[in-house]
Amino acid sequence: MLVVNAGSSSLKLALVGEGDETLGEREIETHRGELDTAQLEAAIATLEDADAVGHRIVHGGTRFTAAALIDERVEAELRALAELAPLHQAKSLAALDAVSAARPDLPAVACFDTAFHAGLPAAASTYALPAEWRARWPLRRYGFHGLSHAWVARRAAALAGNPDARIISCHLGAGASLCAIAAGRSVDTTMGFTPLEGLVMASRSGSIDPGLVLWLTAAGRLSHAAVEEGLERESGLSGLAGTADMREILARADPQATLALDVYVHRLAGAIAAMAASLGALDVLAFTGGVGENAAVVRERAVARLGFFGIELDPARNRNALADAEIGASGAGARVFVLRTREDLEIARQVRDLLAVS
Repeated sequence: MLVVNAGSSSLKLALVGEGDETLGEREIETHRGELDTAQLEAAIATLEDADAVGHRIVHGGTRFTAAALIDERVEAELRALAELAPLHQAKSLAALDAVSAARPDLPAVACFDTAFHAGLPAAASTYALPAEWRARWPLRRYGFHGLSHAWVARRAAALAGNPDARIISCHLGAGASLCAIAAGRSVDTTMGFTPLEGLVMASRSGSIDPGLVLWLTAAGRLSHAAVEEGLERESGLSGLAGTADMREILARADPQATLALDVYVHRLAGAIAAMAASLGALDVLAFTGGVGENAAVVRERAVARLGFFGIELDPARNRNALADAEIGASGAGARVFVLRTREDLEIARQVRDLLAVS
């Protein structure tokens, strides 16, 4: 299975065997979301042949609530959704074009980041907007990172030995979101109509007062394009510290880096508490993604604010953790894990399941 995973800052290729073994991997860095298709085609040529290809597609809208075999009609619908995820959808579709040109005989399957959240309860998915607006347009909280959260749902439950575990999945990377999971199902998440809502991210603002956006665009202060560019690419850690790289921020001690880390942790801890409220209780807290897996300081500072949930880290375990590892203190009320995100295996699983019944 050839897995094509277009993220916010890179595109990853993985060749996955029948036993979920990784037979080959390639990673292509992207600049401001732009994909070098020639570089992608060259990378594909270095991998062995596959039987099928699975594409990570960020936005499935209301139409796609499960993996879908890609044909002309499906592809047209995916392109129509591009405006809802401008950092991702166009790049995913460019990857689809390049891979289809390089391996035209392979069946291609779209696997959606929104699909895991398609069954969100109405209370979690509904915006309190005018009824006329909601009837006219599909204005709802879609949620994203569903492939990662779906993997965490199964992996964390297996490690905890509890298939009905109430889990908070913290996907912290260039993009960042949380998901509240009960018995393997998403019941709440931090991202919404687009991937801009929720946590502070590498270059995205996360949730802000919509009145602030109205003020910025009123009286000609900023154009729509300038606001979009600012919120998507110049905010978050980049806007606060001048860098989107959490490693650089943790290595610095200047006021801008200190503020960036403080804001990031403040929003993260508050959002974890909100997800716990949606669950009603907490059995497992899981960290994944580039920051979640590698930034022990971020995990330590966030969990330090959550002791009232019965969460406590073992300092040595946290400091030395390699995924997949348990880092919670013995006897704590909730277990804490660091998990390697395996969106590739989740995509491969969905492709196998779909093709088996097609």
